[in-house]
Amino acid sequence: MALNHVAWIAVDWGTSAMRAWAMGGDDRILAEASSAEGMGTLEPSGFEPALIRLISDWLPADGVVPVFACGMVGARQGWREAQYRNVPCPPLGPEVTRITPEDRRFTVTILPGLAQKRPADVMRGEETQIAGYQAQRPDFDGVIALPGTHTKWAYVSAGEVVSFQTCMTGEMFALLADRSVLRHSVQAETFDLDAFRAAVADTLSDPQKLAARLFGIRAETLLSGLQPASARARLSGLLIGLELAATRPYWLGQDVVLIGAPRLSGLYREALAAQGVAAEVEDVTAMTLGGLAAARRGEHAE
Repeated sequence: MALNHVAWIAVDWGTSAMRAWAMGGDDRILAEASSAEGMGTLEPSGFEPALIRLISDWLPADGVVPVFACGMVGARQGWREAQYRNVPCPPLGPEVTRITPEDRRFTVTILPGLAQKRPADVMRGEETQIAGYQAQRPDFDGVIALPGTHTKWAYVSAGEVVSFQTCMTGEMFALLADRSVLRHSVQAETFDLDAFRAAVADTLSDPQKLAARLFGIRAETLLSGLQPASARARLSGLLIGLELAATRPYWLGQDVVLIGAPRLSGLYREALAAQGVAAEVEDVTAMTLGGLAAARRGEHAE
């Protein structure tokens, strides 16, 4: 159904999916849509048609609507590469990539990611969520953690991302749960929170024992009838505990904000709470849209 009064369109374009929102002039959501046409499924020539398939009902018969996009759409394999900005720097800046599509009903502005030279690290998309949080808390000084497939821990001070660290915890969990011998033990719809907490504590106290404890999940399943809900929770807790051991300088004694999917952010909050850290949890969609709206306002200010 065609929409009137669409002032701009927000797009979060990841590796496996794309989400888009039709936005009013007051940055209110008018409509939203999603598709499975992520960056990883497209050739460079396929990005414009994929976007049109999703937003065609929002485009005007006359005029031009600006699209602001973040995420893997700006990767080297994306629509067009948006060069990284080096930290320390604000999460948003003027170094954007602009595209004039063949369809002249819209323009596209792709936000760049952030890079860190030592130790080497990169992010795309998370910087926009950080900017969304800063838009509501410009004076925030602390750590913003972004749980996901590749969880980011970013130290933010004086309006800048000072440093950050990425952990492949989510991807490791998926590989072990779906493709290792543990797949026979961890297929469950429920989750044992007590087993999760105990596993986090185990790995935080002795991270060097992780490999042995991982196989222990399978062995205990065979010998003691460890239930799938407990096995899955233990795998999650062991890996998140390992991540917390690696990122201790980021969260110890810091104000911590979690931006991610509710269930996963909840697990990180549980793990941090056991270490005496009361983390704030923010909605990932709200932060993404807040960051894209801030980028749009910055464009208007030029």
